[in-house]
Parts: sequence; C-alpha cells; structure tokens
Amino acid sequence: MSVVEAVESEYRAAIDGCAVFDGSDREQLRVTGSEAVSFTQGMVTNDVEALAVGGSCYAALLTVKGSMVGDARILRRAEDLIIDTGPGRGATVKEFLNKYLISEDAELHDAPEFAVVGLVGPSAREVAARIPAGAREGELTSMFGGVDVLVKRARLAEVWAALGDLPRLSAGTLEVLRVEKLVPLFGVDMTEVTIPLEANLDHAINYKKGCYIGQEVIARATYRGQMNKKLVQLLVGEAAPERKTELKQGERKVGWITSVVKSAKHGQHLALGYVHRDFLAAGTKFEMAGASATVV
Repeated sequence: MSVVEAVESEYRAAIDGCAVFDGSDREQLRVTGSEAVSFTQGMVTNDVEALAVGGSCYAALLTVKGSMVGDARILRRAEDLIIDTGPGRGATVKEFLNKYLISEDAELHDAPEFAVVGLVGPSAREVAARIPAGAREGELTSMFGGVDVLVKRARLAEVWAALGDLPRLSAGTLEVLRVEKLVPLFGVDMTEVTIPLEANLDHAINYKKGCYIGQEVIARATYRGQMNKKLVQLLVGEAAPERKTELKQGERKVGWITSVVKSAKHGQHLALGYVHRDFLAAGTKFEMAGASATVV
C-alpha cells in the first residue's frame, strides 16, 4: 500500500504561516422558510438555534439508532441556513432531511452556487481578509484550525487571484494534516454504523439542546461514560497497513486501522484506528500483519 506524505514546503506553510486548499468539491444545501432553523435544530446534534447570524457549527446527522448519516458544517444567515457536507454526500443528507420534513415551513435546495476555500495555519485569519467582500458568503467552522470561507463559485477565479502567492495544499499534504490533527473523515474513519462519540466528535454535540433524531442513544452512551471503542492515533513505524487491518493483543482482536499517512510531525507512518476501550492508554502496543502499532 502506498502511503501519502506531505510536500515539505506546503506542510511548513500550513504549520508556520498559511496555506490554502481547494474545497470546491464539497457540497452545500440551503434550508429556507420560517421554520428552517427549528427544523434543522431537530435534525442535528449541535445547537443551531444558538447561532447568531453569521455563526457556524459542526454537527452530525444521526439515525434513530444513533449511527451516523453524515457530518456537516451549518452556517446561519439572515434568510436561510447553509449545510456544508463532504464530496458526494449532499444527496444523502438531503434525502435524510426530506424524510422528516412533513408539515414544517421549510424547504431544501441544492446550492451549487457556493464553494469552499480553506486556509490553514496561524496566519489564516489575517490572510482570509484578502478575499474580496463581494465574493464572500460566510465562514464555516474550520476542520483544521484555520478559516474556511464559503464563497460564490462564480467568483472563484477572483478569490484564487487574491490568494495567488499562498502555497496551495495538495491532497496528500492535506491528508497528512488531517490525520495528524485526528480529524475523522466520513466514508473512511466514520461510516453509517459509527456513533459520533466513538469518533471523538464530542465537539459536534450539544448536551443541553432540545430533542433531535438519535438523541436518546447519545444520552445513554454519555450516561454510561464509555464507548466500547474509540478512534485513536497509532504510530506504525515504516509499516503501511491496509485499511481495516486488524489490531491484536495475542490472539484477541482489539481494533482496526482506518487511515495511514507518512507523518512529518512524527517522522514515521501515523495511522488512525478504532481500539477497544480497554486499550486506549498512550503507549499501548498491538500486533498487526507482521508489524506493530502504538497508541500515541
């Protein structure tokens, strides 16, 4: 298995200054109507009603059994809500929301007129000011600790021109940053059977808001205080394990790998994987396919 690695110049810019990435393959929906906010509030894990106009939050959408339909950033605007989700996920999210949209005064619309431009690094906020005001539609909760700007797709060329001297992050460098920052990706580290707490998505959940689909499962899991498994970072040396490679202690299967990159930070391959709750302590070692893995 080939393992992606960062381009050094891009990586250093993202760590020490600012680098930009193209998120225009992400998909957006608009929710309109007088009950757009209250409807969305009942469909996601975070508190949409608490957002001020211009505010954004990260949230999960769940089935009644508490497993994930997807994840999204939600931006509240004066006249609508924008739901931003991953590439190829818009139709699934829209179908799920439509299933519960019965009598509310709310409508769902595909929103191909938008695109996302992400800035990563300690100077991201300062650099984001270069984006022309007329091209901006708002800011989304950043996935990498920087600034993600929702822009008009028709003005993307103008936006890129304004950011032209910034290093642009390749897919490989962005993947390294994602794994180093322990950011799970839906379809890779999270699937339709994942419960958000397993993937460390506590920041996507508001425990004081009213009811939402799947809330009872989240409440029970929180009350128990421990999920059966958790997503962790694992140092795997020079090994390049395939996704779903099993992690073992002796003959006991205790987890599996979901993502692997060549980490610039750790100087070796770094993986994400799910590990049984009894083995979460830093330094815990596992065997896997002729190699070993250690919890970071």
